[in-house]
Amino acid sequence: MQPFSVTEVKDNISGINALSGNSKAKIIGGGTNLVDLMKMYVETPQELIDINHLKLTTIEVHLNGGMRIGALVRNSDLAYAELVRKQYPVLSQALLSGASAQIRNMATVGGNLMQRTRCPYFFNTSFPCNKRIPGSGCPAINGFNRSHAVLGTSDKCIATHPSDMCVALTALDATILVQGPAGERKIPITDFYLLPGDTPDIETRLQKDELITGIDLPGISSGLSSHYLKVRDRASFEFAITSAAVLLDISGGIIRSARIALGGVGTKPWRSYEAEEILKGAPNNAQSYQAAADEALKNAKPQKYNAFKIELAKRTLIRALETTGGKS
Repeated sequence: MQPFSVTEVKDNISGINALSGNSKAKIIGGGTNLVDLMKMYVETPQELIDINHLKLTTIEVHLNGGMRIGALVRNSDLAYAELVRKQYPVLSQALLSGASAQIRNMATVGGNLMQRTRCPYFFNTSFPCNKRIPGSGCPAINGFNRSHAVLGTSDKCIATHPSDMCVALTALDATILVQGPAGERKIPITDFYLLPGDTPDIETRLQKDELITGIDLPGISSGLSSHYLKVRDRASFEFAITSAAVLLDISGGIIRSARIALGGVGTKPWRSYEAEEILKGAPNNAQSYQAAADEALKNAKPQKYNAFKIELAKRTLIRALETTGGKS
C-alpha cells in the first residue's frame, strides 16, 4: 500500500471542495472495498477524504410514501430497519445475502453503489486490464472467465458488476442523489451505471468532484410481492453466480405488472424490461415464467467457461418468480 494522507470533512461542501481538482483523492466511508484495492495497488490515492462525520446517516419516509436513504447508512442498519423489511423486503434480502455480517456492519450504502468489479484480472496488477489502464487489453476474454458477464459485454471488458444491493435497487426504480460544485442532481439507477463499450474505465455517471448523498425509493403498492434469490458457490461471503430481484403485482391469477433485475450476469445491474413486458397481462404460471426467462437472456453472449450461466440465470429467475407469485 502506498503512503496517503487522510482529510476529515464536516459537511458536504467541504467534501466536494476537497475532491475538486484533486485527481489523486478518494472518498472513504466504510472502506470495505477501497482498502482492499489499495492493498493490491489497484487504487493508489494520495489522499483519502473521510466523510464519516457528514449528516448522511438517516433512513426516513419521503416523497409520497417512498423512502430516502442517506449515503452513510451502514448496510446492516438498512437491512434490519423495520421500514425496509416491511415495505422493501427485496432490498433487505439482497443486503443480507451480501458479504459477511462484519463487512455489512462497516460498509455504507454509498460505498456499495461505487464498489468495483471482483474480476480477478482487475485485482491482479500483473495482468493488463482496460478498467485499470485503458487500452491495455482484457485478458479475461481469452482467460478463465467462469465468473464473468454474459449481458452488456464488449470486446474491451466482460467484468461482472458485484453488488447484490444494486440489483434490488434497480428493480425498485431507485434514484441516486449526488451533489457537486454545480449543485444537486438526481440520476435514475438504470442510468447511473454505464456499459463498458470502448471505455470500461468509466463505470458510472458520477463526476470526479461529485459526492453521493443518498438514494430515493418510490412508494410501493401494497399489492406488490417481492423476492431476491442469489445463487453462489458457498453460503456466505461470496458473490453471485446469478441472482434475481423480482416484484410482481398479481390479481385473479393474472400478472398486472412486473419488475425484474438480474445480478451476476451483467456488466451492470441488469433490468430486463423485455421480460417484464412478457409477464404483463400473462397468467402466473410456469409457461409465463419460462417465456420471461428466455426473453431476459435471449441476448446473452457466453464466453468459454461461463456459458452455464445462461441456463442457470433462467432457472434462478423462474425460481424467484415462483417464490414471489406462485403458480396458478
